[in-house]
Amino acid sequence: MKITLNPDAEIVRVVKEGLKETGGYCPCRMERKEEYKCMCEEFKAQMKDPDFEGYCHCMLYHVSR
Repeated sequence: MKITLNPDAEIVRVVKEGLKETGGYCPCRMERKEEYKCMCEEFKAQMKDPDFEGYCHCMLYHVSR
């Protein structure tokens, strides 16, 4: 499994700015819950699935196999 940043530099810039503003919580979510701290629990669970390839919720990270 390989985890990389989104190749779109603008998306990476916007998401990273959002993470700074929210104290590390996914900027794409309204609630500030511990499971939404980057790298969020949803993405961690997706990475455990051997068939998952794709992006996290906010499109910052990408998994390829």
